Amino acid sequence: MNTSIKLTVFFEEAFWVGVFEKIHEENYEVSKVIFGSEPKDYEVYDFILKNFYSLKFSKSLILDEIGETKEKKINPKRLQREIRKEIENRGIGTKAQLAIKLQYEVNKEERRITSRERKDEKKERLFKLSQEKKKKNIKAISQSTLI
Repeated sequence: MNTSIKLTVFFEEAFWVGVFEKIHEENYEVSKVIFGSEPKDYEVYDFILKNFYSLKFSKSLILDEIGETKEKKINPKRLQREIRKEIENRGIGTKAQLAIKLQYEVNKEERRITSRERKDEKKERLFKLSQEKKKKNIKAISQSTLI
């Protein structure tokens, strides 16, 4: 069981954003957090300790689907070069962007379905209400003609 978690903090438009990338066995998940002003190191650490378990990660993507291969043992010097390269990069990878986009699309579809259901329920409720009013009106008219 191999789990890897990576946090990338960068400036996007007007806010500082953090992207958590979690690789658990063959699954890849992403969560995006908006910090607002530039977070200090201790603020990021505090955020991780207090809020990591309440983060909502995207649905799992299988690493093979996004073109990632299994990691093998890396030479320490090569690892240092890769770390330096990632620090200079200052952005999120295409895998993370893809996962965030998929999460956005899923949430959008769920919102669309729930709003449609609410709209239909309201329409049905108003229809029943108007039917009851018609029945009351017909009863009132029929009683007044009988008298």
